[in-house]
Amino acid sequence: MAVILIVDDEPLQRTILKTILTDEGYETHEASSGGEALKVIKAYNPDIVLTDLKMDGMDGIELLGKISDEKLKSGRDLPMVIIMTAFGTVHSAVNAMKRGAFDYLTKPLDKDVVMITLRRALERIELVKKTEELQQALYNKFRIEGIVGRSQAINNVLQVIRKVAPSPATVLILGESGTGKELIARAIHFNSPRTARNFTAINCAAIPETLLESELFGYEPGAFTGAASRKIGLFEATNGGTLFLDEIGDLPALTQAKILRVLQEKEVRRLGGRESFKVDVRIIAATNKDLEKEMREGKFREDLFYRLKVVSISLPPLRERREDIPGLAELFLMRFNNEFGKKIKRIDEAAIRAFMDFGWPGNVRQFQSVVEKAVLMCESDTITIEDVRAELNIAGASKSLDIEIPEDGLNLDELERCLLRKAMEKSDNVVARAARLVGMSYYAFYNRWEKILESKAGQEVSVRCPEIPESGIDWEKMEKDLLRKAMARSNNVIARAARLLGISYKSFYNRWEKIIAESPSSRREESL
Repeated sequence: MAVILIVDDEPLQRTILKTILTDEGYETHEASSGGEALKVIKAYNPDIVLTDLKMDGMDGIELLGKISDEKLKSGRDLPMVIIMTAFGTVHSAVNAMKRGAFDYLTKPLDKDVVMITLRRALERIELVKKTEELQQALYNKFRIEGIVGRSQAINNVLQVIRKVAPSPATVLILGESGTGKELIARAIHFNSPRTARNFTAINCAAIPETLLESELFGYEPGAFTGAASRKIGLFEATNGGTLFLDEIGDLPALTQAKILRVLQEKEVRRLGGRESFKVDVRIIAATNKDLEKEMREGKFREDLFYRLKVVSISLPPLRERREDIPGLAELFLMRFNNEFGKKIKRIDEAAIRAFMDFGWPGNVRQFQSVVEKAVLMCESDTITIEDVRAELNIAGASKSLDIEIPEDGLNLDELERCLLRKAMEKSDNVVARAARLVGMSYYAFYNRWEKILESKAGQEVSVRCPEIPESGIDWEKMEKDLLRKAMARSNNVIARAARLLGISYKSFYNRWEKIIAESPSSRREESL
């Protein structure tokens, strides 16, 4: 129920209005003066104040000023004011509207006009509340504290955002595709004094060169064939706000020169126009290219680069901040549970380990997509390794080579090093391709390869190394098969099985424990 305060020094006028509004279902209060009205406002916090313009003591204009001043001081929502006035003081009522009144009513009052005006005022109040809620939701979504990450790399990024957000400085965000450059740009905007104004994003690589300038700068009628009417460009439409230029490394040379002028002169000229006009736009740019290399090759203007790079933020790829993956997984799980109406409780440890091991060439965007699909397809309350195996290209789809253990045994670690070398040779030393050939994640392969290079091991091997087929192999499955064969040959005596594979007792024991942990309980009991 809406609450309305009637302020008038004529008792009969107050009584008539109160009767009408009460019959219409409004909660109504009265005040005979401006001073009394301020006390009622403090006590009941009405939605609308319906006040007479001319009153003894504090008049309607002064009451309006007091309400406006209190709103500025406290920042809380205060009532909307509607002025009632005699015909001869309409000019004063119009002036009151300029000072913040919602509308004015002329006496004698018409019931229908009063009700229509009140409904309009209440609709306006509701609209303002919804707008504030949406703005708060946007702020909550892009607030600095809401950015998930506990790694040092992300903490460094957040520190820069906190420092640069309150200023109008131009920001250049660097990072691979999918690292969250637009998220950071929005965080800067929504934590800046421009938060209530427009945030406009444009992908410079997605718009043809012939259309890009008209999108950014607009055009006048007749500027080119088909330009029948004026079009407002993004710089003009975003005046007072933030313009995010994504993939700025793909800007054509002519457009680079025009954007440089906007940065230097703070003014824009529409295509086909004769006059320039001032704009107040904060520019945040982003690219996944090496702009310094582009400068050296003459593809990007040096002066524009330094204008953009007032402050630069380098976003790390996901593979360099793996400690953030569990937190991101939890965030995405919660988000897609809500979106799809699912009730998945958790992601199991094996799946999290697989996430941690994967190379994520598509970074956070790819990770989000994988979790989204897993949530959508999962039929239990837990996402397991099986729900993400295909997406991560985890071993299981590839074939295992059938290798028999010779009578005198073999060296398992030496075999692994040999296969990794063959995979690198077969993939022209591209680690990502080599990892796929042996069914490993990028990260797991890279770590093992680094150890090989550091130790110089595997250059001369005594084990017979099989060829890797075009379809690849599954090293993890091969290793498990060899462990099982060794246990079978040694009558389940771990020490003898370890010697057959040329590894230590502890190493064999740890690997075997993982196998039986993944097997049914009967196998565990049998092995014991």
